[in-house]
Amino acid sequence: MKPTQVAIIGAGPAGLLLGHLLRADGIEAVIVERKSEAEVLARIRAGVLERTTTDLLHRLGIDARLNAEGLPHHGFMLADGERLIRIDVAALTGQSVTVYGQTEVTRDLVAAAPARGLEIVWNAADLALHGIDDATPALTFMRGGVAERLDCDFIAGCDGFHGPSRIAIPAALRQSFERVYPFGWLGILADVPPCHPELIYANHDRGFALASMRSPTRSRYYIQVPADEPIGDWPDERLWDELALRLGPEAAAAMTRGPAIEKSIAPLRSFVSEPMRHGRLFLAGDSAHIVPPTGAKGMNLAASDVAYLSEALIAWYSRGDDGTLLDYSRRALARVWKSERFSWQLTKLMHRFPGDGPFERRMQLAELDYIASSTAARMSIAENYIGLPM
Repeated sequence: MKPTQVAIIGAGPAGLLLGHLLRADGIEAVIVERKSEAEVLARIRAGVLERTTTDLLHRLGIDARLNAEGLPHHGFMLADGERLIRIDVAALTGQSVTVYGQTEVTRDLVAAAPARGLEIVWNAADLALHGIDDATPALTFMRGGVAERLDCDFIAGCDGFHGPSRIAIPAALRQSFERVYPFGWLGILADVPPCHPELIYANHDRGFALASMRSPTRSRYYIQVPADEPIGDWPDERLWDELALRLGPEAAAAMTRGPAIEKSIAPLRSFVSEPMRHGRLFLAGDSAHIVPPTGAKGMNLAASDVAYLSEALIAWYSRGDDGTLLDYSRRALARVWKSERFSWQLTKLMHRFPGDGPFERRMQLAELDYIASSTAARMSIAENYIGLPM
């Protein structure tokens, strides 16, 4: 292949956003993705967007569907089994979030790539990184049975937890921090109207539940189940019954049931790999960190990573300034760890953990009661939910 300036591994939101940001500033970039376009566009993911993420899409002009279909949310609910506690995000912070599916963000970014001259190589098998300590790193891969090589100035690893980028950093220089949770989220997607205009995070004696939506006519619900739970044990009717119980009577009364479009169990983990830079390789998104979906930080953290990284690469190409590049890992990790803290804290508050007894349950209920009665507590949750400053 013709050499490029920045080779990006992974055509998820992180890689796509980075590619668009670089091309918008005239920097050459090629995205290399191991899966097919159809597989990438079929991924079902969450979709609560912080202002950081929507601002990037507005700046890029990739926002027509976001503006038309995105649902502004000015608050969300915490449920303690008896009541709904509203976190009035707009009143507390002056900002809001937008409900717009990650799948739709990915579709928009892929569709806009040709007009911006952003090349995406699909179905790249056996991808390997070379020379990340050198001034001229490269990628090699197989496409259609033919070996190809892409020389570049920098490599951006946006290829997720299972990709090759993170492990290309020497093990002696890489440190991982991980918490694997002993439960997962059993989710159902259905073409039914939401039971509430805002998200409900529910803490119940039987475990966590979440009521969310993708549109005014499509709903996404989750319940906490053991990590090894067979999905076949949960026919639609049983899942709807459990949701009605855990979400509480107010939500249950407004719930419309329908057949599942998609049903799956997602494992939960907290994970951070440090550093996020080595030589000419930079990590962004899930290749460097994973958060549990409680609090909706995953894609938003990826967006903040590429905001930092694009700024650093643009500074290097426009001014020869390598200070921002050298500082990328520190800046990104400072925000990552704060988001990890919030996601872990909310997960601990809203879920039932194996081994928890009456004392831990009372602590959860006391914390929820404190949140209900304290403006300061709700403010802390709200400012983390909308995303801490960059």
